[in-house]
Amino acid sequence: QVHLVESGGGLVQAGESLRLSCTASGILFPLHVMGWYRQAPGKQRELVANITGDLASGGTTNYKGSVKGRFTISRDNAKATAYLQMNSLKPEDTAVYYCAATHLISGKSYWGQGTQVTVSS
Repeated sequence: QVHLVESGGGLVQAGESLRLSCTASGILFPLHVMGWYRQAPGKQRELVANITGDLASGGTTNYKGSVKGRFTISRDNAKATAYLQMNSLKPEDTAVYYCAATHLISGKSYWGQGTQVTVSS
């Protein structure tokens, strides 16, 4: 059975930082692209960042434009965990953040339960 468990959300003030973690079980972690998505009230879920599982390079990353330079996605294949370091947070970053694991070949995706991030101005 596949489980993705997110942690690290919370309430912070603008300009502060948070680090989200997503620990996976039940999957071959290196064979999955790990992604962080977010969904704000009344809005569609959107991709924030993702990272491939290249063992040699540490992973190829991709970011939503508005978070480039502020957020950093990383992964530790030995711990089956992906991270999202969020710096210089803004009120518009407020959302439920979801972790997703997508198999490189089949495209099958698994989702975590989400963690709330609230940034006050």
